[in-house]
Amino acid sequence: MAKKLYVGNLSYSTTEEELRQLFAEVGTVVSVTVITDRMTGRSRGFGFVEMENDDAAEEAIKRLNNYSLGQRNITVSEARPPREQSFGGGGRRSERGSGRRY
Repeated sequence: MAKKLYVGNLSYSTTEEELRQLFAEVGTVVSVTVITDRMTGRSRGFGFVEMENDDAAEEAIKRLNNYSLGQRNITVSEARPPREQSFGGGGRRSERGSGRRY
């Protein structure tokens, strides 16, 4: 079963292909994603690499955490599951209505 890894402290110029090549030295890479800013398209300095199995993922963490890539020491760890987003209204309402004073 594939395991997703978080890769942080990336240089803004690091490409998905560079990450794929680096992690392929450790094991089979299923996917690579560098997260970019929606407005500018510029890298946000982190991404995700999905390794084919748990053993490859553990080896990647062991060998590549604190590895120097693009003059920066990258961090590699197991990715956390995504947070559920709530789109609730937020804010607290008064028992007497909207809480507005006229």
